[in-house]
Amino acid sequence: MKDDPPHYQHSEIGYNYRMSTICAGIGRGQMEVLDDHVALRRKMHAFYVDLFSDIAAVTVFTVPNSDYFANYWLSSIVVEPDAVKGIDREALRLAFEQANIECRPLWKPMHLQPIFEKYPYYGNTVAETLFKKGLCLPSGSNLTNEDRERISAVVHAFFKQRN
Repeated sequence: MKDDPPHYQHSEIGYNYRMSTICAGIGRGQMEVLDDHVALRRKMHAFYVDLFSDIAAVTVFTVPNSDYFANYWLSSIVVEPDAVKGIDREALRLAFEQANIECRPLWKPMHLQPIFEKYPYYGNTVAETLFKKGLCLPSGSNLTNEDRERISAVVHAFFKQRN
């Protein structure tokens, strides 16, 4: 069961493995347009690669080379903090929020979820670092040129104020 914070946080364990016949039918129908939707999400990812290409503080997650193919179901970035300039993931997320554009931090690591806080964790800090610096951007296959213009305006205004 998801809690209220803007990141995905869970305080209780919940399960939902069922799929109704209606949902199954919709899913089968979506298979007919899958390639189109993947192409649109890849286009959205290319938009972000271009948008952030001149912004050193931001890295767009992408495939390492042409041996890989990503559907870019979700486009995500890492924002390198700069306290002097007021740049960090949360400040950028709030700039998007002020423009009524929903973004979310990357998923909160399982070992930091309240439901698992009393259990031991064996690992390093990669997941925590990605959670602190990472942002999931609007990635839907239904985003329009107008949506991209709004996103671009927020990014340019945010980083222009901090140069």
